[in-house]
Amino acid sequence: MELEDLKSIWKNSEAFQPKDKSEIAAMLKGNSHSIVTKLKRSVWFELLITFSAGVALLVYALTLPSGALKWTSISILVLLVAYSFYYVKKLLLLNRFDFANENLRSSLENLSNNLSSYLKFYKRSYAILYPAYFFLGLIFGAIERGMSEFLDSLSSPKTILYLVMVAGLFFFCSTWLTNWYLEKLYGKQMKKLHQLLHELDAQ
Repeated sequence: MELEDLKSIWKNSEAFQPKDKSEIAAMLKGNSHSIVTKLKRSVWFELLITFSAGVALLVYALTLPSGALKWTSISILVLLVAYSFYYVKKLLLLNRFDFANENLRSSLENLSNNLSSYLKFYKRSYAILYPAYFFLGLIFGAIERGMSEFLDSLSSPKTILYLVMVAGLFFFCSTWLTNWYLEKLYGKQMKKLHQLLHELDAQ
């Protein structure tokens, strides 16, 4: 390296003024609010998808004759309404974070813990609900056809293959698809929250 290059680097290093803790905290707080904004966007996206799916399912259910498929559709519709209330609750929680008066670290920890609890609830609920709705559809089918006719249909290889395929689809949706979906919506925000907390610890 040339001598002039060393002199230039030295001059630039002399001009550099390290930031104090209050400046760093302000920068971290700005980043945390950016994360909250992105989290709100993700929850709004989920709420919009849930509302759209609910409307489409309602229109579809109204066109169906009374029977197992209609009862199953209405049951799923009730679940979507319940999830909508949960999303609204998450939005209210995120809005409260914007005006929090407590210290930055405590706010970030609360946000990280709440988001972690939310994701755990999400995964557990889907792991339970997909199998539950699979068996609920079977129960509605048994009620509609009658138990004897329903049991006779289960002896058919075609019916067994169909049920195995549907069960496999439900399992795929409740595991891999759910994890992928949550990672896309919240994975980056969780990593950034943990990074901010780490930076606060390093001050």
